[in-house]
Amino acid sequence: MSTYHFDTPIDRSGSGDLKHCVLEERYGRADLLPLWVADMDFETPPFITNALRRRMEHSLFGYTVVPPQLWTSVREWIHDRHQWDVKEEWLTYIPGIVKGIGMAVNVFLKADEKVIIQPPVYHPFRLTPEGNGRQVVMNPLKRMDGPQLAYEMDFDNLEQVCDEKCRMLILSNPHNPAGIVWPRETLQRLASFCHQHNIIVISDEIHCDMALWGNRHIPFASVSEEAAQCSITFGAPSKTFNIAGIVSSYAIVPNSSLRDRFYSWLTANELNDPTLFAPIATMAAFTPEGDEWRRQMLSYVEQNIEFVEDYCKKHIPAIRPMRPQASFLVWLDCRQLHLGHDELNHLFVNQARLALNDGEMFGMGGEGFMRMNVGTQRAVLQEALERLSKAVAEI
Repeated sequence: MSTYHFDTPIDRSGSGDLKHCVLEERYGRADLLPLWVADMDFETPPFITNALRRRMEHSLFGYTVVPPQLWTSVREWIHDRHQWDVKEEWLTYIPGIVKGIGMAVNVFLKADEKVIIQPPVYHPFRLTPEGNGRQVVMNPLKRMDGPQLAYEMDFDNLEQVCDEKCRMLILSNPHNPAGIVWPRETLQRLASFCHQHNIIVISDEIHCDMALWGNRHIPFASVSEEAAQCSITFGAPSKTFNIAGIVSSYAIVPNSSLRDRFYSWLTANELNDPTLFAPIATMAAFTPEGDEWRRQMLSYVEQNIEFVEDYCKKHIPAIRPMRPQASFLVWLDCRQLHLGHDELNHLFVNQARLALNDGEMFGMGGEGFMRMNVGTQRAVLQEALERLSKAVAEI
C-alpha cells in the first residue's frame, strides 16, 4: 500500500492555474494567499498521471471511442461507495456540471418557467439559469445559530414560494458551501414535494466521494422511486482526485422520458462525447488504488479542518468555522466581527492578504461568512491563519 505525502508543497507557477492567475483581476491585487476556488493544492495522484502518460506515448490524438470499461468503472464505484445500483443506460458524459445545468435549463424549461435554489449555495446555481433568461426563486435554508451552526431545508417556505411556473430545483448534495450531507428523510421529503409538483431536481453530487468523519453521502435518486423519477444527477471524479481541468463529468437519469429528451439533445449537439483523456483519468481514479489515495487525502483534510477549528478557538474566537460533513471547504462564520460586507472583504484581502470566497456571493444567508478552501498543505493554512489573526487583532 502506497503512502501519500500531502504536506509536500506543489509549485503551481507556470501551470496556468485559475487559483493564482486571476487574483489581480478578481481581488485587485496579486500578492494574496489563495484559498478560494475549489480545487486542491495536492498533486494529482500518480496512478492517474501515469495512465495519462501511457496514452501520451502514442503520439496520435485523433477521434476515439468511449472505452466500454468507463461506465462499468463508474457504476461499480457508485455501488461500492454509495450502495446505488446505476444502470449503464442511465449514464452519459457531460462537459462539466455547470454546463450540464445550463443544458438542462434550456432543454426542459420554457422561457417563462422558473428554477428554485436553496441559498446560501454555490453561486452558478443562480447565475447559470439567470444567464439563460430564467427567473430564479429563492428557498433559503433555515440556519440554526446554536452552539454548533447548522442548516435545514425550509419546506414551509418551499410551499409558499413554489408556483405553477416552478419546473426545476437545483440541489447541492453534499451542500456547497456548508458541507452538509443531507439526511435521507430530508431528501425523501424533497423528492415527494418535487414529484407532486412536477419539478425536475438537478442534484449536483460532485462532492459525493468526500464525506468526512464517518458521514455517508446519500444519492438523491436512490432515496425513493419518486426521487428516481424526477431527478437528474451530475457527478465527477474531479473534486476528489483534483482533475477539474480534465473535465470528466457524467449525468445519471433513471427516468426514461427525461433521459430520452435530455440525451437526444446532447447527442444531436455532440455534447456527450468525452474528450480523449476524460475516460482514461476516470478509470484510473475509480480503482482500489484510487480509493486508498482518497482515504488518505480525506484523513489529511480532516486534520486540516481540526487545525482551523483549534486555531480559531485559541486565537480568533470571533470567527467560528462550521465543520463540514463533506468536502474540503470550510464555511467561516465571521458575524461576531460586526463588519459590513466591504469591511469584511477589506479585512481578508487588504489586511490579511488572503483570497477567500465572499459569503454574499452564495446568496441570501451568506452575509458575514467567508468560504475557505483547506485542501492545501498545513503550513499554508498556518500562514493564512496567522495573517488573519494579526489582521483581526488590528481592527
